[in-house]
Amino acid sequence: MPLVTAAKAAVQSRRESADAQLAPMSFVDSRFEMSMAQTPTLFTGRLELRPLELADHEAIQQKFPKWEIVRLLAAGLPWPYPSDGALSFVRDVTLPAVERGEEWAWTIRPQAQPDELIGGISLFAKEGENRGYWLDSDWQRQGLMLEACEATSRFWFEQLGQSVLREYKAVENEGSRRLSQRQHMRVIWRGERDFVAGRLPAETWELTADEWRRAQV
Repeated sequence: MPLVTAAKAAVQSRRESADAQLAPMSFVDSRFEMSMAQTPTLFTGRLELRPLELADHEAIQQKFPKWEIVRLLAAGLPWPYPSDGALSFVRDVTLPAVERGEEWAWTIRPQAQPDELIGGISLFAKEGENRGYWLDSDWQRQGLMLEACEATSRFWFEQLGQSVLREYKAVENEGSRRLSQRQHMRVIWRGERDFVAGRLPAETWELTADEWRRAQV
C-alpha cells in the first residue's frame, strides 16, 4: 500500500474509532415517548426565552452568521452561511423537529428589550447531544447564557422528566467549558469530533437529574 494511502487509511481508522467510543454512553431516554410537552416561554432574572417562530429567521440571519459564533458549532452547518440559511434551518429543520416532539427551541431575548433577539437555545431528544446554544457576540461574558442553561435544565428535568443531560463541545471552547463547570456538569468522554472549523479535540459533558437536584439546595 502506498504511504499516502496508508496514512489516509490510518487517519480514517482513528476517526471511526473515536466516533465508536461515543456509542456506549449515547442513548435516548425512553420517557421521551411520554413527554411530548409543548415549548413554553421561560423567564430568568434578565431573560425571556421565547419559543422559536418562523418569523424569527430574519433576526437570526442578521445575528448568527459570524465566524466567532459558528466556528466551534457542530459540522454540517453551511459556511459561508447562505442568505437563506436561517430561513431554511428554522422552516425545514428546527420547527418540524419541534412539531414531532424531538426538539424544544427558544430565542433568547433581554427582558428589558424583548423585541431584540440575541441568541438561541434548544433541547434535543437525541443520542449523546441534548442541548445546543449560541449568543450574539455583543451580549457574551455577562452570565446570560448561564441563566438560559439553568432555565432549560429545569425544564428538561422537571417538565420532561429526563434522567440525564449531555452536551458535546470542542476542548478549545473555553467559554462553553466554564459554563458547563458552573452548572456542575462533568466530562464523561474525550476524543475528536467534526466542527465547522474542522476536526478538533472534543468532550462530552454530563449532568444527571440527581446531580442537578443536589445543586439546587
